[in-house]
Amino acid sequence: MAFATRQLVRFASTAAAKKLVVKHVTVVGGGLMGAGIAQIAAATGHTVILVDQSDEILNKSKKGIEDGLKRLTKKKFADKPEAGAEFIENTLKNLTTSTDPVSVVHSTDLVIEAILENIAAKNELFKTLDKFAPEHTIFASNTSSLPITEIANATTRQDRFAGLHFFNPVPMMKLVEVVKTPMTSQKTFESLMDFSRTLGKNPVSCKDTPGFIVNRLLVPYLMEAVRLFERGDASKEDIDMAMKLGAGYPMGPFELLDYVGLDTTKYIIDGWHLLEPNNPLFAPSPLLNQLVEEKKLGKKTGEGFYKYN
Repeated sequence: MAFATRQLVRFASTAAAKKLVVKHVTVVGGGLMGAGIAQIAAATGHTVILVDQSDEILNKSKKGIEDGLKRLTKKKFADKPEAGAEFIENTLKNLTTSTDPVSVVHSTDLVIEAILENIAAKNELFKTLDKFAPEHTIFASNTSSLPITEIANATTRQDRFAGLHFFNPVPMMKLVEVVKTPMTSQKTFESLMDFSRTLGKNPVSCKDTPGFIVNRLLVPYLMEAVRLFERGDASKEDIDMAMKLGAGYPMGPFELLDYVGLDTTKYIIDGWHLLEPNNPLFAPSPLLNQLVEEKKLGKKTGEGFYKYN
């Protein structure tokens, strides 16, 4: 009898630890990141619901997805146009849209949030969805800079909460950072690693530290380039050339800052500075602050560190 009991306990433990196979995905946020995540999830056979505040935004998102699929199929199915058309059709069949996240999470396996980088807005969203999503549903945030633990604490499912940070443009970039909080269960972590692989991505694991891996290394590098320029040690043109020709980087730091958006970098560094005010890597830049105040945000406004036509 004792042996049978031990076997039942072992079976129950194994069943409880079984990974979740994600089939139904809800993506909240129809911007570039959210639409890109929805596209690759639908293209890999998942049932996807893309959510945003208005049909106007969602129609724009869907148009962007359709255009992206057409560009992809021109390369992937160059010699097989019929197969390409079928791929687009099947992908779009897997994708629906909604303006009401509460009404669509009742049968989802995974909620991926990709809304604006505002922790109050993210907390409110997850706090609401937590009341309506099934118990098994995993919540994930695509934030690039905010603390995952703090967002998870807005819910009652901290063990089923993690970061899932994609990179732009999502259909092209192969990396996903899977971010574990101290409360994230191993089952949740492994389920998200497997889900990332089904998308054709290469997942890497990271603890919930500011910037995770890529931005934790990239943003201080960009800021140090600005400080080098601020001190008058080198021109921005020479710094960019040095990093491209000397380090083999495809873009120099000032070119990359303008591409990403100076407001985005300022938002990240300001947030980190609040968390660790004595860390010199996170010190604000007077020049960066000035350019953002003047609305010179980079390529998207026509001027940042460089001018664009």
